[in-house]
Amino acid sequence: MAATLTGHRVGTRDEWLADREALLAREKEHTRLGDELARQRRELPWVRVEQDYRFDTEAGERTLDELFDGRSQLLVYHFMFGPSYEAGCPVNSSIADTIDGVLSHLHARDVTFLLVSQAPLDKL
Repeated sequence: MAATLTGHRVGTRDEWLADREALLAREKEHTRLGDELARQRRELPWVRVEQDYRFDTEAGERTLDELFDGRSQLLVYHFMFGPSYEAGCPVNSSIADTIDGVLSHLHARDVTFLLVSQAPLDKL
């Protein structure tokens, strides 16, 4: 195999295909393992929440129960924005920018989605 100026190898189509097929087998194994881990995670026992959590929201202080907004499921995403941060995490900010498009789909499946952060509301 030849090397390019960047040092990356260059091969034939047959070499690429053989390497790609081997990688695909590993990718499928990885997917199956991830699926199994997710199944095991879903089967973990539930733990009753005994603490009276309170959250500052745009609608005022709300309890954990109130965050469900009448739905049976609550999906909480930790938005990494600490009290001393000047800006949110770039990846988290990108995710936050796309939430509006997915909310109706989640609501249709009885899911309330929200982001939580340690930063005060006025800073967010």
